[in-house]
This record gives sequence, C-alpha cells and structure tokens, in this order.
Amino acid sequence: HVQLVESGGGSVQAGGSLSLSCAARGYTRRSGCLAWFRQVPGKEREMVAQIQDDGAKHYDSTAEGRFTISKDAAKDTLDLRMTSLKPEDSGMYYCAVDGPVAFCSDYPSDFRGWGQGTQVTVSA
Repeated sequence: HVQLVESGGGSVQAGGSLSLSCAARGYTRRSGCLAWFRQVPGKEREMVAQIQDDGAKHYDSTAEGRFTISKDAAKDTLDLRMTSLKPEDSGMYYCAVDGPVAFCSDYPSDFRGWGQGTQVTVSA
C-alpha cells in the first residue's frame, strides 16, 4: 500500500478557508480515482470529494458548492480547497489514490493508497 503525505490542515473559525494538499507519488499521472475522505472519532471514514480520470468531480452533499478538488499532474499533487467552513467540517482529512479506474467510489476499501491524515478544526 502506498503511503502519502498531506499538508495544510489546521484550525480556523467558521466561515474561513483552508487548502489541503497531498503529494501523490505519481498517482496523478496514472489511471484511477483520486479522493479526499474525512473521519471523525467514532465514525466511518466518509468521502468528501473525488475526481475521475476524465476530470469529472463529485462531492458529498455537505461539501458541494464550498469545496473544490483538483489534481496537478505537473506538481503531482491532489488538492482540496475548502471555503465557508463550518464546525461540522472538522475531522481528520485523508487523501486517497489508486482507486477504481472505470468509476469513482465512495468506499475507502476501494482505494489502495492513503495519507497519514491532516487535522481540520473549525470553531464556531
């Protein structure tokens, strides 16, 4: 399994913005779904945003309109721009690579490469 490195987490007040980045170790240049997941204590890891090979993007309903996922093959990074943050956006955010090729998946088990996580805390 691939180990990735995320950066950009931190603490912010509600309404603020944060940008997360993941060094993708070549996976932005390969076929396969890329995604960001969020996990809070006691709950399953949940998909926040995903991007397919053709560039199509999908978001969880709570992230739609506020978060933007992107990949930069030249820099080999997977990024997540988060705006208008809410306290319920708080959690550990993980980048995921090497997902399904023909489609994107909401299930963590469909991805073979993960980062160590970066904490996002949004205060009211």
